[in-house]
Amino acid sequence: MAFSLVVVVFAALLGTQVAISAQGIETSHHGPGMCKAQGGEVGGGSTRRVIDITHSYRADLPKWQSKTGLGVLTSLVSSLAEGDFANVSELKFEEVHSGTHVDAPGHYVQEHYVAGLDVASLDLDTLIGPVLLIDAPRDSNLTAQALQSLHIPPGVERVIFRTLNSDRRLMWNIEWDSSYVGFTTDGAEWLVNHTNVKFIGIDYLSVAAYVDLVAAHRVLLGKKLVIVEGLNLDEVEMGLYTVHCLPLKLLQAEGCPIRCVLSA
Repeated sequence: MAFSLVVVVFAALLGTQVAISAQGIETSHHGPGMCKAQGGEVGGGSTRRVIDITHSYRADLPKWQSKTGLGVLTSLVSSLAEGDFANVSELKFEEVHSGTHVDAPGHYVQEHYVAGLDVASLDLDTLIGPVLLIDAPRDSNLTAQALQSLHIPPGVERVIFRTLNSDRRLMWNIEWDSSYVGFTTDGAEWLVNHTNVKFIGIDYLSVAAYVDLVAAHRVLLGKKLVIVEGLNLDEVEMGLYTVHCLPLKLLQAEGCPIRCVLSA
């Protein structure tokens, strides 16, 4: 475990990409100018790669416990084609926990909700910073045993888990699927008791396995972890990145759609 921490520290300092999976830690070095960027060169001739890990809000995006998907969210209330002075759309969500979104602590913990721990209160220093993107075991939920096998280094504060959900392309299936992979209660307890993680992301609509939906959420949110769900991890390599996740500054809301990108 001490070796793992050293690897991560030097990765951050030297630009080394770290891949942590059930098979262990792998590293690959990206020297100056080796990272591709969408926006051209960034200082000193080197470039920065930005990867959008947010799902578009499609009508066929899966919706919690629905067979018909999210549906159309926007419609024109003012139209140039109809003679109005501008195109103006309205946006309607039936619930804030849709698509790629964030859970605030008050989602499953009433005392946190009463205390005002809403989306607007989320710490931006937690939503932005170094993150490990990890390939989770494909043969189970995120149990305590599965998490132990990943050897998350001490000191790591943000982890995104790519799971069987991505292999099955569940976020591309219009019908909600209760067999998705998520945290079990013992997995959630292991994470909060044995790591320094305060931000977790996952590739389906819930971080908690359906069989432990309430209990696992309460363990994680009870410790005020920030949870981002519904991430698009289809084309992303495992490794060390910087994550940038920004929700709308909604008051009295326990969740919110969020835009998340990785930079490397």
